[in-house]
Amino acid sequence: MICARAISADRVADLDLALARLHLSNRERQALAQSLPHFHLLLTELNDSDRALLEALAASAPSEVNLLSRRDQSAALLSGRRDALQRLVENASSTAPQLAAAIEGVLRASQVVVLRLGARTIHFGARTQLMGVINVTPDSFSDGGDFLDPERAVAHGLEMVAQGADFLDLGGESTRPGAAEVDAAEELRRVLPVLRSLREKTEVPISVDTRKAKVAEAAIELGADLINDVSGLQFDPELAAVVGRSSAACCVMHAQGLPQTMQKDPRYRDAIAEILVFLERSMRQAAEAGIERERILVDPGIGFGKTADQNLHILRRLSDLRALRRPILVGTSRKSFLRSLVGDKPPRERLSGTLGSLAAIAVEGSADILRVHDVREAKEAVSVADAIRRADQAGELFDCGGNG
Repeated sequence: MICARAISADRVADLDLALARLHLSNRERQALAQSLPHFHLLLTELNDSDRALLEALAASAPSEVNLLSRRDQSAALLSGRRDALQRLVENASSTAPQLAAAIEGVLRASQVVVLRLGARTIHFGARTQLMGVINVTPDSFSDGGDFLDPERAVAHGLEMVAQGADFLDLGGESTRPGAAEVDAAEELRRVLPVLRSLREKTEVPISVDTRKAKVAEAAIELGADLINDVSGLQFDPELAAVVGRSSAACCVMHAQGLPQTMQKDPRYRDAIAEILVFLERSMRQAAEAGIERERILVDPGIGFGKTADQNLHILRRLSDLRALRRPILVGTSRKSFLRSLVGDKPPRERLSGTLGSLAAIAVEGSADILRVHDVREAKEAVSVADAIRRADQAGELFDCGGNG
């Protein structure tokens, strides 16, 4: 089986490892590293016919593609612009489908995912980012009542920014299981004073967690960068249009049912497939309302109409959501499914379980943003996990499951 790995051009150590795999001398490696195009693929487990075809394809476009290979080696380093490598895939697809599939898979997986928030563009992939939660509600499952006072809520938000939060998520309506709906006027009364003050005091992107068009519209006017809709645009048919008329981004989340009923025996034939179908539908709705693809995030909705086992299954398969080609936001912080793993503890005492879930997600690189209550602790756990993932990616260059 041919194995392909992408090598980041800005990570010299990765490229050096790949060149070493080709048994080049130090002098040859240094010279080549300076002259190669920006996109590199290390291919291993190649047979003679694969290598011959690669050589022929590279020779047909010498100014666009560079191939480093040796007759006695099963590895080769393929370099070039993404568009040139894509054309090579197309040319190889009929005669060497396995080779073409290996290259195509890496090209797809290594695409940089970006999110546009007004005038700013955020690039994901280098590390896992954190979204700090501010609930200005009396009945949220974890911190209900803690931040009803606007000054206290603002101070908490600024503290999370100082601790390393990349985003803030401000919510005025609890959507915990069994929570009652709050009307738009009350939600605005809770949210707007805090949003106004935070916007004056920090440049960190601010998300407003709401299902209602009226709340979203007022929040965007005050400077909200992102609308986080836990209904995936299914609750209020006007919300997508409100975001579409702005430059704000939108997160669409999967939920099975409403908060009042969603935890009453949730069932799936294939949870991941059904989540993907739901999110694809929400993304189409967003596009039809004028929300460009680059302004959309997706969230599988951990705890929203899922049992504990279903949540664990979804977390294990998070990377399947990469097929949507959008940044992935995930919230596991203090949620009730952790009780089956760490004991029947109240939400505030689920920090260790939360950190375990965050570290597992980060080390797999299966999500881009993690929504958390405890930013300082999450920052430390995720930083370690990200470092392990980066080290593992470099190490993978040597072993793709066979004896290269």
